[in-house]
Amino acid sequence: MTDGSAWRQPGHGAPTSHAGWPAPPAQPRPQPAPSSWWSDALADPWRDPDAQVVVVKTPAEEPPELEKPPPPGPGTRVGIGLVLIVSIVTALLAGALGGTLGYVFAGGGGSVLGGGPLGSDPPLNGRPPETVAALAKKVLPSVVTISMRVGSGTSLGSGFVVSNDGYVITNNHVVQGGTGSATVRFSDASVAPAAVVGGDDESDIAVLKIDTAGLADDKLQPVEFGDSDQLQVGDPVVAVGAPLGLTSTVTFGVVSYLDRPIRTSEGGTARYYSAIQTDAAVNQGNSGGPLFDGAGRVVGINSVIGTLSEDQATAGNVGLAFAIPINHARRVAQDVINTGKARRTVMGVSPDPTYRNPAGGARLASVEANGPAAGAGLHAGDVILAVNGKPVEEYWDLTALVRKYAPGAVVEVQYLRGTSREKTSVTLVADAK
Repeated sequence: MTDGSAWRQPGHGAPTSHAGWPAPPAQPRPQPAPSSWWSDALADPWRDPDAQVVVVKTPAEEPPELEKPPPPGPGTRVGIGLVLIVSIVTALLAGALGGTLGYVFAGGGGSVLGGGPLGSDPPLNGRPPETVAALAKKVLPSVVTISMRVGSGTSLGSGFVVSNDGYVITNNHVVQGGTGSATVRFSDASVAPAAVVGGDDESDIAVLKIDTAGLADDKLQPVEFGDSDQLQVGDPVVAVGAPLGLTSTVTFGVVSYLDRPIRTSEGGTARYYSAIQTDAAVNQGNSGGPLFDGAGRVVGINSVIGTLSEDQATAGNVGLAFAIPINHARRVAQDVINTGKARRTVMGVSPDPTYRNPAGGARLASVEANGPAAGAGLHAGDVILAVNGKPVEEYWDLTALVRKYAPGAVVEVQYLRGTSREKTSVTLVADAK
């Protein structure tokens, strides 16, 4: 293959006519006088099509190696869930940045150009309420950057204020393993200490409480909650956080997919949730930050990204970001505030991790006696195909999809028993842990 620098310039090599035959010998051209204004015309490639042109293309110093695809396996289905679990980087956003990155980038800045404005257009003092600029101005005071000492480094993430008395929601992996108090930094660069109230490993939700002593009465501006169940694919969304320590960064995108089952296992803890997939740019440091809908209401918590890199240190945005739906996160956070721990929604089954089928599904290895699934008529060996119409591709999808719902919710389960497709309704419950 060749690229654009390898095409042949007119006049190079043997001259030819349009028919492909050798062209007649070129006639001598009259030469301009040295003092003529057009004396350089014959050497100008834009005036003389026969002049030589050199296209210089600087190659990358070290082109990255292409990922080698795995050899095809006989009869083994590689589902989207498995691809995501290999590519998803979790602790995205927190990842002990060594204590050096955190607030290096936090300084404010004035205008780059001195003097008055250029041109004659009047300055824009406001934006229509439906614009991203107006949305950002509205929500930025509610978003905070969180830093906390973890081991010999500092974990950096994002969060958002949810109450007038100082509660903040973030990802559990932002503060997990931290010592002492966390520090929250507001969009105006002011800071305050915060204590970790509690968190839940499997849902990846944590709650902090800001020490409000010394803060102005109007300093804490809680976000407005949206309804993540009302989202549709294609809806506009805005992510706000501190990617790579760049505080108060705003990115824009759309909802790319809903109820994408996600399982991560960073630090040995398996985390499950039914995620909002978006193409809004998210990087390390965004973790725990809010995902807003077009009206400036929180609909999700940015938590992990999909990436082609196996090294978390070099992982970056490739247009695949995943957020925990706010209806799920809000429920868990409220449990943590009220009781110190979260309730996990279950249906009383254990899926078989060894089951693989090109048609998808999760085969039940066991069904808890007197549990919700048993009460709905499900048996060990049944293959769950969908929950409330959402397909189950891998065994962990079942757990992720069930966790979306609150205990007491009734879901429709489609399943395969032998060759017969069936469906039933299951009333979900909270686990006993």
